[in-house]
Amino acid sequence: MPTRTARTAWTGGLQDGSGQVELTSSGVGKYDVSFPKRSADNADGATSPEELIAAAHSSCYAMALSAQIGNAGGTVQSLDVTADVTLGPDPAGGFRISKIKLTVRGKADGIDAAAFQQAAEGAKAGCPVSKALAGVDDIELDASFEG
Repeated sequence: MPTRTARTAWTGGLQDGSGQVELTSSGVGKYDVSFPKRSADNADGATSPEELIAAAHSSCYAMALSAQIGNAGGTVQSLDVTADVTLGPDPAGGFRISKIKLTVRGKADGIDAAAFQQAAEGAKAGCPVSKALAGVDDIELDASFEG
């Protein structure tokens, strides 16, 4: 299996510094990062590790759910997956990812709502990014089947 690479070039300290994350393997872009923007309510044009984790988790989960639905005999018509990743204080000091909420709205043929819910839970447990994030205490799933 392939290895994917991202690179960050950083200058300065935590509060006054900034950097640029480059998605090296794909070459699709470079994105600004800074701690003040990371910890602010408004990202103001910069990304953050949490947003990048959210992108990874939502896309991985969509793939895993598509596979689970297929294994259950269904055919995916559409999946809309959002991952909300929350940065919070760590009781041991510093910060940690305190919560992730996966929200999925799906349409599929050949399965019912119960089979969709079972597939959604299976995808949450089996998604490689979910497994990598197993240290997060609260990974919530809100799955809704639209038929």
